Amino acid sequence: MVGQRGGVVVDSPHGAAVSAEDFGLEGPRGWAFQGVDFTADPGSLVAVEGPSGSGRTCLLLALTGRMRPTRGHAEVGGHRVPGWLAAVRGISALGPVPGVNDLDPALTVAEHLRERALLQRRFDGSVRSLLRPRAERAATARAVIDTALEAAGLDPAALPKAGRTSVRDLERIESLRLSVALALMGRPRLLAVDDTDLKLSAADRAAAWKLLRALADGGTTVLAVCSEAPEGALTVRTGAPAGNEKAATEADDDTTEEETADAIAETGRA
Repeated sequence: MVGQRGGVVVDSPHGAAVSAEDFGLEGPRGWAFQGVDFTADPGSLVAVEGPSGSGRTCLLLALTGRMRPTRGHAEVGGHRVPGWLAAVRGISALGPVPGVNDLDPALTVAEHLRERALLQRRFDGSVRSLLRPRAERAATARAVIDTALEAAGLDPAALPKAGRTSVRDLERIESLRLSVALALMGRPRLLAVDDTDLKLSAADRAAAWKLLRALADGGTTVLAVCSEAPEGALTVRTGAPAGNEKAATEADDDTTEEETADAIAETGRA
């Protein structure tokens, strides 16, 4: 479970440098993941590759400060994990992570975007920004939404009912783009995406990786869970130790179930 990139990592005000040393998380029934070692420069595309049940999601949540590791340490944007989990959550954002921040299928695309803009203003805005005229606040929110949609490659006007399209009616690639857009509204230095290539056609899979690579090229460090890493990505592999595949799978499932509520709470705070 090793990713390699040579040279000294220098953190950036845009992307976050990420590194891990003997990083692991043990659940009640065994290791969800262990022995993870890698170093990624700011603006890297990091593919977390492995079979389902190999601890990929737990690793993603641990590296974004939403799960506490039990072995080794990591450093994200200059913040040590597990010591500075809140600081890591403050500079990272989650794209789609099933079971943690699922989109509401009954809400429309526009409703999701408006809700996120309101939350962003409420928790990240200064007192002065909250006191600005309503029209000015609305224009600022619209600009943030438009910037995020453009970066995620999602054009609401091209959807069946434009912004009034329900999430349940989105194609898988459109749903992924919406989740990424919502995450980008917080201007994170680290973006985490789970199940990147799940249930995508070859063309949509290529489009998803093109999107994430473009975000990385733009300066945002991207962690993306996948079953098969794309060419050119820094690859971190997860998997059960020899002879312990069943225990690792059970540990991943058990840890995810028991800590999902905590992860949701921490995601909201971040």
